[in-house]
Amino acid sequence: MAHNKNYNYSSGAASSVPFAVIEAYKQIRTNILFSLSHNKGKIIAVTSSIPYEGKSTCAVNMAISFSQLGGKILLIDGDLRRPSVYRKLKLKNANGLSSYLGEFCSKEETITHINDNLDVLLSGPIPPNPSELLGSVRMKELLEELSREYDFIIIDTPPINVVTDTMILIQYTDGVVLVARNKVSTHELFQKAVDNIEVTNVKLLGVIINDSSRNIAKYKYKRYKRYQY
Repeated sequence: MAHNKNYNYSSGAASSVPFAVIEAYKQIRTNILFSLSHNKGKIIAVTSSIPYEGKSTCAVNMAISFSQLGGKILLIDGDLRRPSVYRKLKLKNANGLSSYLGEFCSKEETITHINDNLDVLLSGPIPPNPSELLGSVRMKELLEELSREYDFIIIDTPPINVVTDTMILIQYTDGVVLVARNKVSTHELFQKAVDNIEVTNVKLLGVIINDSSRNIAKYKYKRYKRYQY
């Protein structure tokens, strides 16, 4: 597989990250693996009810955490409307998912190599028809092909209550992680997100609550930030 560029996320980069944050993501990883163990799934969608709840940061951190177990991990930015993974990883959002789905480049030209265990497929240029591209046969076949090459695939998707793209994407996955943010998410919006996930018949693997100082969820921690092992 050809890769665009190499990035070294070394273990020393985590020295300034709070221990509680690193442990929180390890706990998230463990719980997701347990939830997936019954059906041997490997494609995980990460979404939220509305923007600004921290789902993209969680998706990046989850991918990094999973990569520390060994094997091959792929992080996909599936938000073709408001992508942000490239900014969090300080990458150029050139060829990506939209480029491939639009048949402008090969799959190999879209993959960025982060380290021996982690690759990233960025969103690419914002297309005029994201829902149509994500719902295409080409998208379905791409994920089937990538599933044979990677041990786990984590997809950052748009907020599920905002656009239909997420409902389309998660049908290709084995489970969904829902991100909510303390004092931002409302009960009504959160319940709507859960209901939308249930409509797809895809398993809700768990909930991550950001900026929580109380023990109100299995996945919780004080103040999240992107970290590098």
